[in-house]
Amino acid sequence: MIGFFTLFNKELLRFWKVGLQTVFAPVLSSLLYLMIFSYALEKHVQAYPDVPYPVFLIPGLMIMAMLQNAFANSASSLIQSTVSGNHIFMLLSPLSHQEIFAAYVLASVVRGVAVGLGIYLATFIFFELPVFSLLWISLFVLMGTALLGESGILAGSWASNNFEQLAAVQNFITLPLTFLSGVFYTLHSLPPFWQGLSRLNPFFYMVDGFRYGFLGVSEASPYLSLGILTGFVIVISFGTLLMLKSGYKIRH
Repeated sequence: MIGFFTLFNKELLRFWKVGLQTVFAPVLSSLLYLMIFSYALEKHVQAYPDVPYPVFLIPGLMIMAMLQNAFANSASSLIQSTVSGNHIFMLLSPLSHQEIFAAYVLASVVRGVAVGLGIYLATFIFFELPVFSLLWISLFVLMGTALLGESGILAGSWASNNFEQLAAVQNFITLPLTFLSGVFYTLHSLPPFWQGLSRLNPFFYMVDGFRYGFLGVSEASPYLSLGILTGFVIVISFGTLLMLKSGYKIRH
């Protein structure tokens, strides 16, 4: 356990030392999204009855930023360690692959939660955001950030020492899935084809379930969303643990 806490503490210090870049910058970006989209769409979009568009938008921006930063935390840490050669010290230590996995994922969850809290506190000044269920909010935050933290480990290992490959994963997979998950709109406002396509996007269920925790309304059952998210977490966890155990592109 000492090794786990040491690696976990190292990961926390790594992103906290550059907090302006890793926490403050995502909060500022989300506030800009909120300002621009609220100004442009508030009078034209009615997402749910009696729910102002900015109030609908804020939970979506929160979970979007949390997911992106959870992914970036583990992926960038692993690839930076590989490039600098620091990962050798981790491999030489008596750390099991389960402890390495837990430390990276938990640090990603912490960074995601820090960004989400920052956005909530910043928007709380201007908007009164209702809270329907803290339990649902917590479940989708923990499961969503853990899933993206695990995915970041996979992407960071696959990219190895190539930042361009990691950027490709972010630009062509995580970013489009996030933007097409219903952050800025409801599914019923889309044509039938795009509605069906969006329901194949696992990010939709994270966003929809998280928003349900605030507003008490959702487009899919929160139980269904949680079940789908749990299935993805189990599958990706299994794949990530196998990869760490084999040392794919880390030892070889």
